[in-house]
This record gives sequence, C-alpha cells and structure tokens, in this order.
Amino acid sequence: MNPRNAIYRAGALLLPGLPTLLAALTTFVLFMLFLALQGKPAWQACQLVVQGAFGSAFAWENTLQRAAPLMLTALCVALPARAGLIIIGGEGALVLGGLAAAVTPLWLPAMPVTLLLLCMALSAMVVGGFWIGLNGWMRQKRGLNETIGSLLLSYVAIAIFNQLVEGPLRDPASLNKPSTIPLDDSVMIGPISDAFQVHWGLVVGVIACILAQVLVRNSVTGFSLQVVGGNVRTARMIGLPVDRLVILTCVLGGACAGLAGMFEVAAVQGSANAAIIAGYGASGILVAFAARQNPLAIIACAILLGGIEASGSLLQRRLGLPDATTLILEGILFTSLLAWEALTPRIVAWRLRLNERAIQAQGALQHG
Repeated sequence: MNPRNAIYRAGALLLPGLPTLLAALTTFVLFMLFLALQGKPAWQACQLVVQGAFGSAFAWENTLQRAAPLMLTALCVALPARAGLIIIGGEGALVLGGLAAAVTPLWLPAMPVTLLLLCMALSAMVVGGFWIGLNGWMRQKRGLNETIGSLLLSYVAIAIFNQLVEGPLRDPASLNKPSTIPLDDSVMIGPISDAFQVHWGLVVGVIACILAQVLVRNSVTGFSLQVVGGNVRTARMIGLPVDRLVILTCVLGGACAGLAGMFEVAAVQGSANAAIIAGYGASGILVAFAARQNPLAIIACAILLGGIEASGSLLQRRLGLPDATTLILEGILFTSLLAWEALTPRIVAWRLRLNERAIQAQGALQHG
C-alpha cells in the first residue's frame, strides 16, 4: 500500500475525534487554572483524579460501577442523534424504568428468579422506551422541539416517581427515606465475581453499545437513519419512513435508559427511592457528546467520566476540595465540547479533501 495513501486514510479516520481531543486539552488547562486561582496544587489535584479513578483495584471497581449506567443513558442520547434529534431526557426514562422494575415482582406470581429478572428488565425497557418514544411522537406528529420536550418530560417523570414512591407505592417501613418495598435478596443482582465487585449492568452496557454499533453501522436501518439525520427532505423523497425511524430510535434509546434504572434498583439500591435520581441521565449527555454519538466510543468515554466522578471523594480527603469539584470539571468538559463542535463543518471538508488525496495517491500508484 502507498504510504501516502495510508496516511491520508488514517487522517480521515481520526479527524472526527479532533473536537473531543481539543476539548479534553482545553478542559485540562481550564481546570488547572481554576484550582490555581484557589491556591490549590493543580498538578497534584490532576494526579489525584487519575489515582482516584484508576489507581487501584478498588478505584477501578468504583469507576466501572459508575460507568455501567452511563453507557446506557448515553445510548439514550446517541441513538436518536442518528436521526438528527437531540434528546436530553434520559433521567426521566431511568427513574421510571427503575420504578417499573421495583414493583414488577409485587404484581407477578411466584416464578424462577431468572424469569423474574427478565420480566423486570422488560418492564423497565417498555416504560423507558414509551417515555422517550412519546417525545419522538410529539416531535414528529405535533412539531414539538425534542430537546425542550425531553427536558420537560424528564421533570414530569421525576415528579411522577416522587408522587408514587412517597404515596401509593411507599413501603410503610420506610420512614425517613421513602421507598418501594425492598426486593427480595434472591432477586438482587450480585457482582460479576467475588474478585470483581462490579454488577452485571457493566456487561449489559457494553453489549448494548456493541449491538447499537452493529445497528447504526452494519444494517439497512442504520443507513436509513444516516440519511434521515443528514437530510429529512431527501429521506422523504426517496420513500423512507421518517416518522417510524425517528420514533424507533427514541424507543430504543429510552429502553436503554430504563434498563439502566432497573440495574440501579436491582443491583445497587434494592428498592426504588430518591437515590436513583443521581444525575446519570445528565452525565449520559456528556458521555454521548464526548463520544461523538459513536456507540463503541461511548464505552471508553463512560469509563473516563465514571472515573472522574469516582475521584471526588479522594480530592475531598487529600486537598479539602468540595466533592462537587468533579462536577465543575464535568461542566468545563461539556462546555469545551460544545465550543469545539464548531469545527464539525470544517472537519467534514477536511475529510473529503483527505479522501480525495488518498484516491489520487492510490491512482498514481496503480498507473506509476
């Protein structure tokens, strides 16, 4: 192969990740300045972030435990984005999915544990898929802006969750912390192994990202979504079922977020309570943007962001920084991603130019 051809093709392949790389560098510099202005040892703080995220086996377990729901809530953003939608309401689908999973065992007869867990997962996915799918339907059929609609629906979902958990579904034994009736120990999802204290939601999240990659990259539906996301008018002219495709991506994304809620209930909390409203839906937006809506890149970005969140307690103990310092770091990262997003049109032009040069180099090699 012509070396120049390989360089051009590699450059075209890596260019889409340039905004994320630049955003990461910008975040690092701004976070260092933020800490320096407070008189804190900025370099030591950055080292502690890495140590708290990946510096030990316990740190890795804590990081991966947080990354598991982030993968699924990020898919709630990334899948509709393939059809040109910006959905930011994954938190609502997560909490309602978690609630559905928590009460499912109460309404079903006795059955094998495996079957019961499947029913819990299915109910969580159906509720989450319905909630985000409703937003897609309102966007296509009523012209509602999907970003505003998903945000408002998320607030409504949290309000419904609080009303039910503190009202008709409340366990009378839960006094200071309203919650549903706790799940039986036999239904709780344990860790992957005794030596690896991370629940099976991590495995499900990775599998979901891989399946999403196959859907968007290696299927007719994925190609159709690419056309819809690129130009809706063209998609309609060639006869694609635009409304159906848009609603489908919303349902699939919501199902992933609902599944995240199920694992938070069945593997972490043991019941549906206010603790599952932990901001995983909002963090999933950041993961999806950092991954540039690429399902496989979501895995790495979720682990990175999970590590940042896991390092907050170490910063608090060693440097006396508030635990919310990591939230500021996430906020800087999100702002940087949005700022560098302006490069996208130029990146498209640069990729076309590099691909043209790769073709020219290959042609020159063949005729040389």
